[in-house]
Amino acid sequence: MRIDPEKCTGCALCVLDCPKKAITVKGEKAVIGEECVECGACLKVCQVDAPILNDRPKPGYVTCEACPIRCQIPDDKMGACYRYRNEDGKVVRGVSLHFREDVADIVGPSPDSSIQKPIITAIGAGTTYPDYRPAPFIAQGRVDEVDVVTSVSEVPLSYSSIRIKIDTDLSLGKEGSQVLFDRREVGHLCTEGYGSKILSIGGVNQLTGKHGMATARCISELANRHRLNLKIEGGPGLEVQVGKAPVINGEVAEKMRVGCGSATAGLFAPLIKEAADEVIVIDSHITSLFTEHTAGTYLGATPSGVRLRFRMSTPGRYFGKQGDGWGGTPIEDPKDIIDSIDMKIAHPGMRILITETTGQRAAMYRVIKKGALEEIPLSAKAQELIESIQDHCEASRVSGVYVGGSGGSWRAGVGTYPIKLTRAVHENRAMITVGGAPTFILPGGGIDFLVDVEKVKTGAFTWIPTPATVAPIEVTMRLADYMEIGGHLGSIKRIQALREYFDRRQS
Repeated sequence: MRIDPEKCTGCALCVLDCPKKAITVKGEKAVIGEECVECGACLKVCQVDAPILNDRPKPGYVTCEACPIRCQIPDDKMGACYRYRNEDGKVVRGVSLHFREDVADIVGPSPDSSIQKPIITAIGAGTTYPDYRPAPFIAQGRVDEVDVVTSVSEVPLSYSSIRIKIDTDLSLGKEGSQVLFDRREVGHLCTEGYGSKILSIGGVNQLTGKHGMATARCISELANRHRLNLKIEGGPGLEVQVGKAPVINGEVAEKMRVGCGSATAGLFAPLIKEAADEVIVIDSHITSLFTEHTAGTYLGATPSGVRLRFRMSTPGRYFGKQGDGWGGTPIEDPKDIIDSIDMKIAHPGMRILITETTGQRAAMYRVIKKGALEEIPLSAKAQELIESIQDHCEASRVSGVYVGGSGGSWRAGVGTYPIKLTRAVHENRAMITVGGAPTFILPGGGIDFLVDVEKVKTGAFTWIPTPATVAPIEVTMRLADYMEIGGHLGSIKRIQALREYFDRRQS
């Protein structure tokens, strides 16, 4: 690969997306170094067609056939996906095959079943592309006195994405807003979870679109639990890392809300009744006014005469609005949530407590003449309520679920009847795992799975500049069922033979 200096503008998009970090900018022109493996990522992201692909491999380089990229790998170097190395002119997988015990502490416990866990994992297995050939490894072992087969492959998936769950009541912007990574669109802000915001990164349309390279890189790095900077269009900047607290516009989010405002009213009703004459729990979804709320009326709370600015859903429950203020609403001054106070019902000296669903902020007021408010310190009962809310909130963190569509040609590497494999998966006769971790298989046709990335070994996900992400996928079933789907019986190896083979390689 070389750069046409007449065309290059020095924009550095190729620098950002080169998987080998082989490109630098010198004198406002891109320069390609010796680490280049001719993967073509720069060709796909350059907007002025400056990169030029070499016509033939360089002497001493070997061609990797693991995927359509066909990297030209120099001696003792890795390909673009960092899975394969040129060792003395041979392409070999750079990581040894992982067995079940190698990932057991990451995957965690699961139901006791002969096929619930793979007898080997696909981490380190490599890929047999195209998939008309048997999978890289098909192992047979005996589990609970049952003959079991596990077929493994590290599968390139164009149909892949990641859902990032961010625990916070802070607003991240309007649903559907673009999620930007390195200034490129890689996904969008989805509808919210309970106490959290959801980002959708990737998907086949995104991966095959204009910013597919950035998308594939973003998915794999998030799945591998790297820390990334993202930006919501029209919203805040984010620092996210799976398993860690999110950073929103430079501030660490500490608490996940205990529930919406209405749920908070129900959860802490006895404490709320003792805390003040009226308690308002501000929330961007449902704000509660306790004396009108079902929980309050059930406990005999006396109407306060307070009316809120938000639109009522049902008595005591008001639809909130998204914003950067209290409880993820536009309210910056908490008392502004109050539209009016009917002094025919209220009385001077009445106390009003206003809090967020996290208990992070709270303010207490006393009603004075003509319905005006003066702020006062929190009473002991009010402080007890706020502390209880805080204690019941979980710490904010970022979670990730990798989503893959594996119903494609990968099935041919498992057996000769792909429809039978699909049916076996949905009938729970064949179990799909990712790096040894359990998956949830979406109902309906095809094989679409979800996996918690925190149960998969860090580094197990990669990406290739097709662009696509690569996931280690295992399918485990009884030998009898494997025979029924037309499994590649001639490629089966006993697990003990595989252990001995890799033990010899390591020694």
